[in-house]
Formats: sequence, structure tokens, C-alpha cells
Amino acid sequence: MDGINTTMNAADKFTVDNEVNGYNKTLAVNGRKASQALGKDDFLKLLLTQLSNQDPTSPMENTEFIAQMAQFSSLEQMTNMNSEFTKMASMFKTSEASSVIGRTVELNIGDTTTKGVVEAATREDNPRVMVGGRFYTMDQISSIYGN
Repeated sequence: MDGINTTMNAADKFTVDNEVNGYNKTLAVNGRKASQALGKDDFLKLLLTQLSNQDPTSPMENTEFIAQMAQFSSLEQMTNMNSEFTKMASMFKTSEASSVIGRTVELNIGDTTTKGVVEAATREDNPRVMVGGRFYTMDQISSIYGN
């Protein structure tokens, strides 16, 4: 009776382990998804954990604590600035889209180009313009003509 070989060689085991580990890293644990970046909430949790688990006979130095709080404050301000820059970029894109209303534009549509008058523009993160009753992205505009 011939038996079925159910053992894996080292290369197959390594491949399977890598696939399983890669998949497991994409799963949410306790409602959180794995990430390669630390956010301000993670930084604050680390700081609080460090403070609550410090040796009472040798507490953290004031200067070290102040330095960590300054880092946290800087991280929070950078996060806020990034959010505001994103809003500002969206506003500029919307302004650009509305500035072409009524003007003739040339659009790249795949392998062809077409001309038309912009009839409307949307207000969203990536605004679109309406030409000939159809919406196009701003990236599809290759030329803008003065009317």
C-alpha cells in the first residue's frame, strides 16, 4: 500500500509560513488594523504605559519627560498641519475646476482628444468638469482656451 507523503520540504514550509504571516498581518486585532506607522494616539499610549510602569525608586527624569511631551506636541501639530494642507489642496483644486467654467478645453480621452466648453464643475477632493453632458477629471484637460 502506497502512502501519501504529507510532509513538506523546508522551502515549501517557508513559502507557506510567509503566506500565512502576510495574511495574518492584514487582519484587524482588537478593532485595530496593523500599520507600519505610529500615530499620535500610539505615541500617547506608549508614553502613558512608560509612566505607569516606571520604577518608583527611580522615576523618569523631568527633562526626559518634558522632551517626550515636546515630541508628542510636535507630532500632534504636524498631524494638524497635514490635515489643513489636505483641505487647502482640495480648495485649490475646486477653485481651479470652477475657473474653467465657460471656457473651451481640450480633453484627452484615452487615445483621442476632444474640445468642448466646460458647463459645470463638482466640489469634491478630486473635482470633475462637465463637457458635453459628461464629467471628466481635471487630469484629462490638456489645454484651456480663453473665450
